[in-house]
Amino acid sequence: MGRQHWKKIWVGSAGNMVEWFDWFVYASFATYFAGAFFPSGNPTAQLMNTAGIFAVGFFMRPVGGWLLGRVGDRKGRKAALTLTVSLMSASAVLIAVAPTYAVAGYGGALVLLVARLLQGLSVGGEYAASATYLTEASDPARRGFASSFQYVSMTAGQIVGLGLQIVLQRTMSDDALHSYGWRIPFVVGALGAAVVFYLRRSMLETEVYAEDTSHAEERGTLRALWRHRREAFLVVALTMGGTVAYYTYTTYLTKYLSNSAGLSKETATLVSFTALIVFAALQPLAGALSDRIGRRPLLITFAVGCTVLTVPVMTLLRHVDGYWPALGLALLALVVVTGYTSINACVKAELFPTGVRALGVALPYAVANALFGGTAEYVALWFKKGGIESGFYWYVAACAAVSLVVYVTMRETKDLDLARVRATEEDGESSLTTAS
Repeated sequence: MGRQHWKKIWVGSAGNMVEWFDWFVYASFATYFAGAFFPSGNPTAQLMNTAGIFAVGFFMRPVGGWLLGRVGDRKGRKAALTLTVSLMSASAVLIAVAPTYAVAGYGGALVLLVARLLQGLSVGGEYAASATYLTEASDPARRGFASSFQYVSMTAGQIVGLGLQIVLQRTMSDDALHSYGWRIPFVVGALGAAVVFYLRRSMLETEVYAEDTSHAEERGTLRALWRHRREAFLVVALTMGGTVAYYTYTTYLTKYLSNSAGLSKETATLVSFTALIVFAALQPLAGALSDRIGRRPLLITFAVGCTVLTVPVMTLLRHVDGYWPALGLALLALVVVTGYTSINACVKAELFPTGVRALGVALPYAVANALFGGTAEYVALWFKKGGIESGFYWYVAACAAVSLVVYVTMRETKDLDLARVRATEEDGESSLTTAS
């Protein structure tokens, strides 16, 4: 892979890391600021309120996917990536300065809600712009490897957030963290976003997009996407199981170990931090493997593993009594999830032609995340509050089983030529071929 390819991947990944730091730090610090925005009461109820606002951010992602996906297809991947990080910076600032319930009543929660809506708008476009950029910028024979850095950077953002949390937990008192310390990561996120904005202003556009000769008026339109509705529905279905599993074992894991297993917040955070470092390191290895054997084998392995192992792994995690058993189980789950995370970005990008690729990835993926990924934590807490926490385990397994059906029946995409993919009309329905 040439120097220019690595430069594009580095700039795209660095911005993605900051985006997802800001996105995930809300979840990882929720246990500290939940009481600041909602009246005192049951800790699970307070977490449900903050998780509900977390989920609301996901429902803005389809809007962001549509708006910023359109920008990415019409104005370029660079324009979309620069805009997304600007929105994320603004949202981080809002959370950092949001007034508490004691100062402004539910006005503080309203500021929190607005900030999450902005984050949802931003991330809704970031995922697709990043997936499209990394896939198009890479060597065609190494697209799986290159696009795997999307989840490396996403996970790195969460690792940095958890690392900062560990540092704050060890240098500040618990009272200070609940009082004002939780604001620090959002200040860091805003500053990081400003740096990435500067980097992205000088990033290079992908050759695949720059050389695209499709009609400009058709780029990034819903009309053009409708001609690829089969692929769009495929993105929703193949995302369903993966996004639920990913958010279960990343953003929700720390709360689960603390709120359900009874581990200390410090131990739960350290488990997640260590597991995510290993998880990030696995992504390029799995992506490179997919370039050799194809995307479907990895996706099928993930879905089978998640369907079979979720219930026993989550049950055992519920009863762990220390760092090492919790870490072992978390790593087992994340190794399985790697079969999805390492390649899902390129699989989705490979389904669509250049003129609608960003929108084609963004909108259906954002819809799937709004319905399944964003609600995973809330659903988990709902089952817990209802006294049937194990119901959530079966829910995750069922979502993976649905995606398994899709993976088994879908075609292989690794050998498609992105520059030559076009749409053909057959009996009024869309299919994807390569130009002859």
